[in-house]
Amino acid sequence: MKKVLLIAVVLLMTSALAFAGGKKDSGGGSGEAPFIVDLKTLSAAEVASGDKVGKTLSGLKNETAFTKPWDNFIVLFPENFVDVSKYQRVTITVKVYDASGNPIEPSDSQVQVNFVKDINGDWRGPPNDPGPNTPLKAQNVGGFSGLVNKDRGIRHGCSVAPSGMIVQAAQAAPAFIELTGIIFHNSNYKSN
Repeated sequence: MKKVLLIAVVLLMTSALAFAGGKKDSGGGSGEAPFIVDLKTLSAAEVASGDKVGKTLSGLKNETAFTKPWDNFIVLFPENFVDVSKYQRVTITVKVYDASGNPIEPSDSQVQVNFVKDINGDWRGPPNDPGPNTPLKAQNVGGFSGLVNKDRGIRHGCSVAPSGMIVQAAQAAPAFIELTGIIFHNSNYKSN
């Protein structure tokens, strides 16, 4: 009986050591270093009627104050963007401002974002979930319960690089939203 118990303990310890020595990256994908998007390579525009690219903005922030929920602008990614299939997750950060341009503390129900795969397709997708042309939809960006703004980020669902990203005021609409970061990674990103 002691021999059986000893063998069981040895097998259990061997299994535990095997699991402990395994890969700790639960985000999947390769061991690629995080890709921190150079925001200077991006442009932004107002959203014109019929979800078309409107007037170009001078930065990655709306120039006219948002006055109601669902006001938005679009961030445009360059044609030869990063191969996002190497990365499973994305972290997106924003800053929000009141109507006077003063920074305000981000909270839930202020900002949401969604990737747009084809700029000539549907920019909105299903109301709350990803769709064929909107592989990522993230709510509460910057808020307490938001996940996309945390180091771990969320799965982006893209097999090819998106052509754009809608940045949208949600129900508790801030007057101004500024995109401050996009990082593609495999759960291996740590902010400073």
